[in-house]
Amino acid sequence: LVSVPACCSARYNLALLAFAGFFLLYALRVNLSVALVDMVEPNTSLTKNTTSNVCPEHSSTMNVPRNTTGEKYSWDADTQGWILGSFFYGYIITQIPGGYLASKIGGKMLLGFGVFGTSVFTLLTPLAANLGVGYLIAVRALEGLGEGVTFPAMHSMWSSWAPPLERSKLLSISYAGAQLGTVVSLPLSGLICYYMNWVYVFYIFGALGVLWFFFWMWLVSGTPETHRSISHAEREYILSSLKDQLSTQKSVPWRPILESLPLWAIVVAHFSYNWTFYTLLTLLPTYMKEILRFDAQENGFLSALPYFGCWLCIILSGQIADYLREKQNLSTVCVRKSFTLIGMIGPAVFLVAAGFIGCNYALAVAFVTISTTLGGFCTSGYSINHLDIAPSYAGILLGITNSFATIPGMVGPVIAKNLTHNNTVGEWQTVFYIAASINLFGAIFFALFASGEVQDWAVSGYHLHRN
Repeated sequence: LVSVPACCSARYNLALLAFAGFFLLYALRVNLSVALVDMVEPNTSLTKNTTSNVCPEHSSTMNVPRNTTGEKYSWDADTQGWILGSFFYGYIITQIPGGYLASKIGGKMLLGFGVFGTSVFTLLTPLAANLGVGYLIAVRALEGLGEGVTFPAMHSMWSSWAPPLERSKLLSISYAGAQLGTVVSLPLSGLICYYMNWVYVFYIFGALGVLWFFFWMWLVSGTPETHRSISHAEREYILSSLKDQLSTQKSVPWRPILESLPLWAIVVAHFSYNWTFYTLLTLLPTYMKEILRFDAQENGFLSALPYFGCWLCIILSGQIADYLREKQNLSTVCVRKSFTLIGMIGPAVFLVAAGFIGCNYALAVAFVTISTTLGGFCTSGYSINHLDIAPSYAGILLGITNSFATIPGMVGPVIAKNLTHNNTVGEWQTVFYIAASINLFGAIFFALFASGEVQDWAVSGYHLHRN
């Protein structure tokens, strides 16, 4: 197989547009947590909190005049928790249907309308908040529904677009958009709230999402065969590299999928990784504020730093993974397992360390940043392993693993909040211990049971051998 240059190729254009799509999706997902601070009346969220007095206070609160024209609502802490969690209730429902639909109608339409729907509901958020908290929760859950189909749809598209030896590169480019979206939208949403009004956080990102949708529908094709401007050489290169990997059967082999141990290895790894990821995403500002007495909200840059590290790591590790497979002839399974071990044990070690450094917040920020950055290795590890074991059903497999992996987003922060009633350092060490041990377990389980080969049930001839 002669590989076709990457520059200006249809498959890399797809990766870049997908990158922009996931960038916007994550911006739409995290902007509420920033805007919420401005949406709530100052006195309602300040329940008497027993801040541990281990560390000295060292963030000076500056009173800068800021825009206060936005509506304010009197929502207590529990209500805010429901508002922030409602996204995941919609998100978990559409994972498996999303994968199934993508295999039937193609990933292009599904991903396009997933982003479009999420953007439209984002534009409706200020209106919903005005109508009442029930409406806001409903709109957020609907956003989750729209966003739930996007990862399975993208996996499904890559199953017909990504040559096996370029999988890590192409997928890491497209999914890295999610990390960069987090990096940019956290501080940017803060600035928009600060200088304009919180409603513009939803209007600006929502409008960009709708704009992206038109570019996506116009420029992208579901398969290389239907692409208008793809070169003949590139089409042949992609199709011939995938010819033995795709199944032509119309029915989905549900039973062998659910009995597949390599799939469960991905489920366990995905669940474990997300436990740490979501616990940090939702609770890091609290830890910095309550224990280290350092206000992460005031420093949007520092709360974005870990995700910037992760973004760099995803892009680089994708390049390294494919280099090792293509040039150094390392087996796919060896690369997937090593990257998953680095990406899960590394974060576990630094997370536990973060609980033991006393009041040195510079070190705390450094450790948490290293922990989240190393997690980026997982994108070229378990995260795209679905495409190695069953390219034809990659969207469905991702739907299955992502359903399990959404549970930590709903449960992890709740458990952590319950463990840290008195906000002592000891309580937080327990939270970090739990996250680290879950990570460790996931890494070992994946290393024992993962596979890098296309499974028998995932290729056409499968039913013939059994009867």
